[in-house]
Amino acid sequence: MKEFDYIVVGGGSAGCIAASRLVKEGNARVLLLEAGKDEYHQVLKMPAGYMKFLASEKYLTLHQTEPQSQLSGRGVIVPQAKVLGGGSTVNAMVYMRGHHQDYADWNQALNHQGVDWSWESLLPHFTAIEDNDHLGAPLHGVGGPMKVSHLGHFSPLSRAYVKTMQGLGIPYTPDFNTGNPFGVGFMQHTIDGQTRQRCSVVDAFINPLRNDDRLTIITGAQAEEILFEGDCATGVRYRKDGHPFQALARKEVILAAGAYQTPKLLMLSGIGPQTQLQQHNITLRHHLPGVGQNLQDHYEVPVVASTHGAFGYYGQDRGWPMIKAGLQYMLFKTGPVTTTGVETCAFFDPLDFAATPTIQMFCVPTVYLDRDVMGSDPGQGVTVNSLLLRPKATGQVTLRDANASSLPRVDTQIFGHPDDLARTLAGFRFARRVIAAAPMESMVQQEIFPGADVSSDQAIADHCKRMVKTGYHPVGTCRMGHDEDPLAVLTSDLRVRGVKQLRVVDASMMPNIISGNTNAIVMAVAHRATELILNNLVAVKKEAVYE
Repeated sequence: MKEFDYIVVGGGSAGCIAASRLVKEGNARVLLLEAGKDEYHQVLKMPAGYMKFLASEKYLTLHQTEPQSQLSGRGVIVPQAKVLGGGSTVNAMVYMRGHHQDYADWNQALNHQGVDWSWESLLPHFTAIEDNDHLGAPLHGVGGPMKVSHLGHFSPLSRAYVKTMQGLGIPYTPDFNTGNPFGVGFMQHTIDGQTRQRCSVVDAFINPLRNDDRLTIITGAQAEEILFEGDCATGVRYRKDGHPFQALARKEVILAAGAYQTPKLLMLSGIGPQTQLQQHNITLRHHLPGVGQNLQDHYEVPVVASTHGAFGYYGQDRGWPMIKAGLQYMLFKTGPVTTTGVETCAFFDPLDFAATPTIQMFCVPTVYLDRDVMGSDPGQGVTVNSLLLRPKATGQVTLRDANASSLPRVDTQIFGHPDDLARTLAGFRFARRVIAAAPMESMVQQEIFPGADVSSDQAIADHCKRMVKTGYHPVGTCRMGHDEDPLAVLTSDLRVRGVKQLRVVDASMMPNIISGNTNAIVMAVAHRATELILNNLVAVKKEAVYE
């Protein structure tokens, strides 16, 4: 049985950063366990390439939620990355930090005790990670491992959207990452501005350590149980190629498997709600009722319109247009391949422009819904998605059974709070205003989904319930909180309550969801969490010297 200083479970954005820092700055021997493959398809390196895999299980685990009664029994697909690098390897690469109030709310959840998680405290971690190709201090980093840039191509529809929103009273912003995302603009992405290739955490943090003997990476490894001696985590039992293995950790076991898998592994290891564990005949190690609770995500609903001409990207992924775009990319690193297809967004409250944004509205310059859902053939058009930033309803992740290979039960409770549907309706109605206003209206032919005849609140609500989808940002299922919070799973330094040498550093730790795409935040959290571990290591060494 091999022994390491640290075992990191989950090789996504959080796990790769934690493992890298522990090796480079802590001089530690680290085992990084990842259930997916260590594979980086060449197409995924291209900014537009991820779209080829959106509906594929090659790099994704396609969870399906429990039937949602408030959605007439519908179950929604909620994917999770299944590859080294996690979401950073397969996502749309948007780099977004959220609103400063989100972090103030984290501190509020901690009753302002312990570690400070304010915007100001996290900003140095954002900038330390970042190498921005056009923005600098004090808000952006230059020279960090993670490349951040604007896209290399913008469609006419994206440009028209930005101008249309300004005409409707939403101001232009050149940078959404100042701590106050408001207005309309072009999003930054984790793309190298010189090579025009994706920059994943594998590129930024793992590849430089490929030949470092201190880092061991095992992929295709399904973690089955955290090992303990008394109340102290000592290792992990995992399965690879059908065979069981165990590894020991001298200092800590660090969970970074994401908002679905991290609570699942805790419960399989006897840490979680007592009734849940009893139901599956799992021996209780420590009763933590908050494990798996507080699931939050972003949810979005589309308005789709056809256009008079080819203003977007329909048809660019096949035939001569695909060949032409591919050659342009290979020869000059320009053209449609240098875009993710989602180039611009707006942050605002459709009911009060002066209020903190409640909606993130994306303009997608194509019709991308399946015809069996939409009732119309795909074609030239535009999709305007209204994404709810701060849903009030929370769901839960529970065990399906005691088998580690089984997917957990995911109950998202989309629109489980009436305010969430009401705010989504307001966003939907504003999206209709967008496609009917200049200059976008000169490009738009007609609304095709759900169609202009869908106009009453009830009809729009039915459309929202039928079409609402995940924003791919699940968080919160092992939230940190203060000592009197009965559902707090973690302390302010992300230690699991009631046991020793066990920590969570992924999106599970969030008490409330961030107002925007979550990958940049997960990276900053992992960077901060690793600093806490390293500082603790230094403190222990000093204490040993004085003794």
